[in-house]
Amino acid sequence: MSEAVLKLDHVNKYFGGVHAVQDMSFSLEKGELAGLIGPNGAGKTTIFNLITGVYDVDSGSILFCGEDITPYKTYEVIRKGIARTFQNLRLFPRSTVLENVMTACQQHYQYGFFEAATHLGRWKSLEKSIRDQSMALLERVGLDSLAEQAAGTLPYGHQRRLEIARALSLQPRLLLLDEPAAGMNPDEVQELNGLITSIHRDFDLTILVIEHHMELVMEICPHIICMNFGAKIAEGDPDHIQNHPEILKAYLGEEVLEA
Repeated sequence: MSEAVLKLDHVNKYFGGVHAVQDMSFSLEKGELAGLIGPNGAGKTTIFNLITGVYDVDSGSILFCGEDITPYKTYEVIRKGIARTFQNLRLFPRSTVLENVMTACQQHYQYGFFEAATHLGRWKSLEKSIRDQSMALLERVGLDSLAEQAAGTLPYGHQRRLEIARALSLQPRLLLLDEPAAGMNPDEVQELNGLITSIHRDFDLTILVIEHHMELVMEICPHIICMNFGAKIAEGDPDHIQNHPEILKAYLGEEVLEA
């Protein structure tokens, strides 16, 4: 078996007297498309914040491609090849759709202060490369025709797609999607299913998805981790998850699964 892209080993996080993440362990192999599910307050987004260095781990370790990233700051985690979207949108609403993606894309291109201030030297050619790459990503998520529109004026579902494009511009090896279908209707969820699976395939990514839309997770994620009250209560394929008694009790509900 190949080395895990992501491995959480007995990770714990406390907020005061609240044990928000309890002895969490799981791993993702290269190329997996996995789901992380659980009821509100289960600790799912906290897991993402621990992986990406937003919160410090109180005990345990997080490994990325065999490297211990537990003490790393967020910018160091990003440079290693991990990108994420957020449960609450973090776009620059007054900037254009294109500018939102270009801002993230710029980290892969280096030019000096003089070039940046005067727009001389390599600046013109590098800016063209950044723009071309950003436009290609917008086309990939179906937003290229809206490139010059202010990001804050986009419909909610389009803003979610823009966040995905911006995350992809970081050229990650691991992509963390935090409730990408939030606020979407069933048709939009189906379109998002297709987008995530095609991105997973075409970009050769490992993806971990937090999602409340169970039809999305069950349809596209062969590997699912379920947590409640900060602890993992089950892990396995969709059939195993749908029939696990603790999940039926804690989150999904038998009536939902039988429908």
